[in-house]
Amino acid sequence: MKNITLALDEDTYRNARIAAARRDTSVSSLVKQYLQTLAATEAPTERPATELVTLIQEITSRHPNFTCRENRSREALYESRR
Repeated sequence: MKNITLALDEDTYRNARIAAARRDTSVSSLVKQYLQTLAATEAPTERPATELVTLIQEITSRHPNFTCRENRSREALYESRR
């Protein structure tokens, strides 16, 4: 588990303490919950990019001459398979 340090102005910290007390928790727990929620909502947009990189790596390992940059005609693709 990682620890972080935050710098807050007095009013923000006071209001955070009040909000935490109303929820019977700590400011640290509120921040943790917020960051977990933020990370969970951001992760789905990052995951497909990671999966795409993994897929491209798998394809290039199976087909070493493959490149995504080539824009070849159908005839050229069939010719290269012979």
